[in-house]
Amino acid sequence: MRKFIAWLCILPFSVIALNARNNADDIVGNWLAEQDGIQSYVSITRSPEGTYTCQLFWVEDSIGPDGRKVLDVKNPDRSLRSVPIDEVVLFSGLKFNEKKNCWNGTKIYDPTRGIRANVTCTLSEDGNTLFLRGSVLGIGETVEWTRMDE
Repeated sequence: MRKFIAWLCILPFSVIALNARNNADDIVGNWLAEQDGIQSYVSITRSPEGTYTCQLFWVEDSIGPDGRKVLDVKNPDRSLRSVPIDEVVLFSGLKFNEKKNCWNGTKIYDPTRGIRANVTCTLSEDGNTLFLRGSVLGIGETVEWTRMDE
């Protein structure tokens, strides 16, 4: 019973901590991402329309055995398959949803799999971890990106 009462006392503070309000531009910056054991750096910027775009600017092992940059060969858009992997745009048109205190409204591109998924982004309370939830047909995965010192 004491544990239950302790949880009742702590719970309101936990909910408040999880519901810290973000500013729309809190997502802007450079982030360290890792997918399938490969590290990359991404930059999230704000467009003049107030939406957000994310582009890779460094990918570990982005030079192939032939000495050339690895290309985005898995892209479902054939016209983008000649883009170097460290220049791929992961998403554009991301919007801040003030009611839900998150960013959503677009799709994220996963160049390791060549798929696009609906994305929802949330920030940790300290603003140093970005949680990205991608889902296709209700099946999803969450990844964490870490803010880089600027």
